[in-house]
Amino acid sequence: MNALLADPVKPGPTATTRPVIEIANLEKRFKTRSGDPVFALSNINLRIASGEFIPVVGPSGCGKTTLMRIIAGLEAATAGQVRIADAPVRGPSDSIGIVFQQPTLLPWFSVLDNVLMPLTVKRAKTAAGVTRAHDLLALVGLQDFAQKYPFELSGGMQQRVAICRALIRNPDILLMDEPFGALDAMTRENMNIELMRWWAAERRTVVFITHSIPEAVLLGDRVVVMSPRPGRISEILSIDLPRPRNLGTMATQQFGALCDHVRGLFGAASGTL
Repeated sequence: MNALLADPVKPGPTATTRPVIEIANLEKRFKTRSGDPVFALSNINLRIASGEFIPVVGPSGCGKTTLMRIIAGLEAATAGQVRIADAPVRGPSDSIGIVFQQPTLLPWFSVLDNVLMPLTVKRAKTAAGVTRAHDLLALVGLQDFAQKYPFELSGGMQQRVAICRALIRNPDILLMDEPFGALDAMTRENMNIELMRWWAAERRTVVFITHSIPEAVLLGDRVVVMSPRPGRISEILSIDLPRPRNLGTMATQQFGALCDHVRGLFGAASGTL
């Protein structure tokens, strides 16, 4: 595991590399009840390489979750395009796993059955799938809780189960919408450290929505900073902090400078600097 954690992180896409996620000129408009248009997203352009961990941070209402839903194929863009592995997104795909803010586990299912639910729904549950479910639970430290029920788990443990469920079909991409937002500060910090360990072991491409600037800087290879609505990309900030990272990373001068830079972008956008 330590060797995996020490592996170099793949850089962002360049002109000569093909991204696994490519977002071009993306726009999203909603209509109010009166029929007036509301711009949620405007001119979003982003290329993400395989294996990158990309947090997206921005103020409430800037369209972060809408962007994630469009990438996932759960919502259609008004204009522009999202391509996954060079194919246009036209709906949900087995190549994408999603983790929401609430774990939404079925209370009458055991932990193991909750992890296996995506396979069960598609009538694709096999012995190999059960083995992978056990392997995922072991990866997140829940191997002894396979036959427990959600009410017997803490909030952090429930969210680990939700992550295992999202990974059960071996998706290439994991989309996470503020998965630790409902947790207390100490549990959230611990979950961030565990998430980095899981990511190093699984090497998925991750898009991670968050309101927390320190969380984004701690986790990310690059941080996408969005403006207030209509959501635009203010900056894509490269995070040059060495890996593996831990809570001590947050005490370094470089970490603080990166966080201050992102805060400055928000301050400049709101006119408070």
